[in-house]
Amino acid sequence: MNLRLIGIGAGVLVILSLPLAGAIAGPDIAGQDDGKGGGLLTSLGLSRSSPAPNAARPAAGPARPGPAEQPRTASRCGPELSAPQGLEAQTCVLESAGQTWGRSYYRNTSGRALDAVLTVMGPAGRTVQIRCAVGAGDEPGLCETPRGDSAGAPEDYSAVAEFAVPDDEGRLLLRSGSNSPGPGEG
Repeated sequence: MNLRLIGIGAGVLVILSLPLAGAIAGPDIAGQDDGKGGGLLTSLGLSRSSPAPNAARPAAGPARPGPAEQPRTASRCGPELSAPQGLEAQTCVLESAGQTWGRSYYRNTSGRALDAVLTVMGPAGRTVQIRCAVGAGDEPGLCETPRGDSAGAPEDYSAVAEFAVPDDEGRLLLRSGSNSPGPGEG
């Protein structure tokens, strides 16, 4: 056999096995400690979090920033509703990092484009309203108001989305709210 071919094959095998070794080793291989003390670097005594006894510590270098932690988004949603004309929607009030906004998820299988108006109502008469074009098709979509600074408690806010036919004098097909009663409720 050709020694060059064997060397290339061995190199390819090593390169292809590195991701597998990383997966087996656990999160510590990427420099992230999972708190369980496992991982390839820890078992070899090379982890920064658990240096080997009497091992020289490397000089402190610049800190590598990790991904920014995303603030938690709280949501209060009404039930999923549907209209006989082929429209489904669910409307929510969302709150995160001191901001509140409304969002309506929808699916329009009616075969025609629709208009939607999403309104978020807050304490002290604060109201935000946005119009959204709802295309015809089976793909899900969403309509969302701009985010605004929160004033009051999350339960002080509600959202309503109204879906209507634009060329039929705005005939309402569906009204969906963040605090709408579900089917069979009040």
